[in-house]
Amino acid sequence: MRQAVLTLEESMIRQVANAGMGRTDVLKFWFGESDETTPAFIRDAAIASLQQGETFYAHNLGLPELREAIAGYSTRLRCPGAAPIGGDRIAVTSGGVNALMLAVQALVDAGDEVVAVTPVWPNLTAQPLIMGARLRCVSLKPVAGQWQLDMAELLAAITPNTKLLIVNAPNNPTGWTLSRSEQASILAHCRATGTWILADEVYERLYFESTPNGCAPSFLDIAAPDDRLVVAHSFSKSFLMTGWRLGWLVMPASVTPHMGKLVEFNTSCAPVFIQRAGLVALQRTDDVTPQLVAHLKTCRDTLVPLLQAVPGVEVASTKGGMYAFFRLADQKRFGDSLETAKRLVVEAGLGLAPGNAFMVNPGPDAQGWLRWCFASRDVARLGQGVDRLRHWLAL
Repeated sequence: MRQAVLTLEESMIRQVANAGMGRTDVLKFWFGESDETTPAFIRDAAIASLQQGETFYAHNLGLPELREAIAGYSTRLRCPGAAPIGGDRIAVTSGGVNALMLAVQALVDAGDEVVAVTPVWPNLTAQPLIMGARLRCVSLKPVAGQWQLDMAELLAAITPNTKLLIVNAPNNPTGWTLSRSEQASILAHCRATGTWILADEVYERLYFESTPNGCAPSFLDIAAPDDRLVVAHSFSKSFLMTGWRLGWLVMPASVTPHMGKLVEFNTSCAPVFIQRAGLVALQRTDDVTPQLVAHLKTCRDTLVPLLQAVPGVEVASTKGGMYAFFRLADQKRFGDSLETAKRLVVEAGLGLAPGNAFMVNPGPDAQGWLRWCFASRDVARLGQGVDRLRHWLAL
């Protein structure tokens, strides 16, 4: 087996979840998904497709009607003056994870330099390592609980030797979001160095600030169609479809046929009945996403003040996403967040994700962090979880 695979670290989030599997007394906030089921009209579309016998292969790049619907949906979300997006720039994928892996496979050779902004969902840093790349990380800095990007440090790290920049905003786990000016600076710099940008924007719609298009700033708002930019999206978060495994990529039209070849050798295609469900989700997005975002904002505004009131907890509110990323101040007791998360499961019945999972070679300032997914159908569960955390800390 390849050494790059042998040396991959096991998911720390899964390690914590495994410690609580089978326990009905654990309040589970470790995974990045809502406990809301997919809306019935989306499920019904998949059922109807199956009943019609749509159980065969589809085009590698996805159903033409779904590709066009995604292109129209993405174009409608863009700010005034943005380049329209055509279906020839879309590849349908078997989930957002698959979209990201396909992009890395398409762009990264063994030995290439890849720069990633961290903390970040661990798949984004593992994928280039799987391809044999050399990974450099530029870390966001926590300032009074808020995470901020040192733009000068990032731009200095991206040189003509940098093949790919990976950035996730709104960010999992911190909720940090790039500003429009920061995106413009990054794009201009990467044009000058010839560096590709892989932008994970799956939380674009889960944004709580007031904007004309109801979503976070996107590189697609300012990029030209032929820029070295690939944007990854997913139906999972904004449409309550995590288990469906349906996503997409936006890329230069010249790249799309080659991405189709990679899809063939990875998954062949996304299942037709799942694509039918995605098509209906896009057609009725106003029946899902606005209500979801409003509920997530209520969840955030419930959880964060409760956490802020707990002695020894450092946390700030976020602009986007579905997470509270908080720190336990007593580093002597809680410096190893993986161990802390495992203890919380066993001793407090509280399931959180360890902050270590989102960091590469974390330094002392990165210790003690935990991620709490606040996407809870029952908001009261958040308060119950905080009560368990407070009582455990007081022991």
